[in-house]
Amino acid sequence: MKLLGDFHIHGPYANACSKNTTLKLLEDNSKIKGLNIIGTGDCLHNRWFSSIKSELNEDENGVLWSKNKFPFLWTSEISLMYSHNNKGRRIHHVLLFPNREVVQQVTDLMLTRGRLDYDGRPIFGINSIEFVDMMRSVSHDIEIIPGHIWTSFFGLLGSKSGFDSVEECFEDRSKYIHALESGISSDPFMNRKISSLDKYNIVSFSDPHSSHPSRLGREATIFDCDLKYKSILNSIRTGEGLKGTIEASPEYGKYHIDGHRNCNIMMNYEESKKLNKICPVCKKEMTIGVEYRIEELADRKEPENVPYYIKILPLHELISAVYGVKQFTSKKVIDIYNILIKNFNTEYNILLEVPEEKLKTVIDEKLARVIILNRMNKLKINPGYDGVYGEIVLDDKEKFLKKNKSLGDF
Repeated sequence: MKLLGDFHIHGPYANACSKNTTLKLLEDNSKIKGLNIIGTGDCLHNRWFSSIKSELNEDENGVLWSKNKFPFLWTSEISLMYSHNNKGRRIHHVLLFPNREVVQQVTDLMLTRGRLDYDGRPIFGINSIEFVDMMRSVSHDIEIIPGHIWTSFFGLLGSKSGFDSVEECFEDRSKYIHALESGISSDPFMNRKISSLDKYNIVSFSDPHSSHPSRLGREATIFDCDLKYKSILNSIRTGEGLKGTIEASPEYGKYHIDGHRNCNIMMNYEESKKLNKICPVCKKEMTIGVEYRIEELADRKEPENVPYYIKILPLHELISAVYGVKQFTSKKVIDIYNILIKNFNTEYNILLEVPEEKLKTVIDEKLARVIILNRMNKLKINPGYDGVYGEIVLDDKEKFLKKNKSLGDF
């Protein structure tokens, strides 16, 4: 059974996340996107846990079902802040749980070490090694996946407080780590320049801070397995049934290259290396991005054993770029998006399957062409840096200028 899953999700109680998120919105927008299953996110938070328990029904296979029969898995993210080898570490891990009973047991255990009610993504001063032991003391079926591993902040291999290897972080407990989340600023091709990562499967999830379809499902993992927790778990752990990932173009990510947002400075790995990572404006160290870290740790000139993946940008990004509208939530963007969904069912179908000639029957040929260029990975993107998303760059002939017809004429 083919499943497209996004398991790094947030509810309304995580810091810097939308307070308007509901399970119903997550379900509705997942269907629009083309996802088949998602995580609950933030299930260790008492109020979100109560919502999950009251709105979703768990079956004997550890899958939660909405009233409309859409499936969820119990998931959360945790932030561990601690000192290791005389360096401060800040690491995020994605957690998958086999059932509600285990979630409750983990909640009770974590409450002996701190609070869970102030943030859907709770923060604990526990090192990753001890955390693995804590989770395994509850259930061997809890899966710990280091989240967005290359992100400058909170990534296991990130430049600010990460490690240089999975083994440095987990030591002998690394045998219990089976998969790594690539994160939006990297893709499997980049990850496979480092041979020590070959033993870990690559998964990709979107880490959306809202339920908006421009964020939800922008990255996902492709499974071919039964719709059961243990089947999905086995795919993540063994690679059997793990068919690949859907990835945003790495340049789109907020930490792809190096720079200083406040100084309006950005540069690639080679330029940054020449400057010893120092910003030419303020003379302080720049935020070093994913590209630099991968090149710094790479032991291969060319990647090997690269798993299958699809590289694509969200549809809202394409509409916004063509029509010069910055807000994804603007009426103009939403109207065009809804026309496409009405005619072609899901965003993944539009981005990956619908022929250009069919697209042109409902939208202007400029947007249709950009959708195809996106599918072919032929769009130019100014890369993201220091918390700023990358930006699509179109030629004048590919976008609407003021002298062109209005949006109401397409």
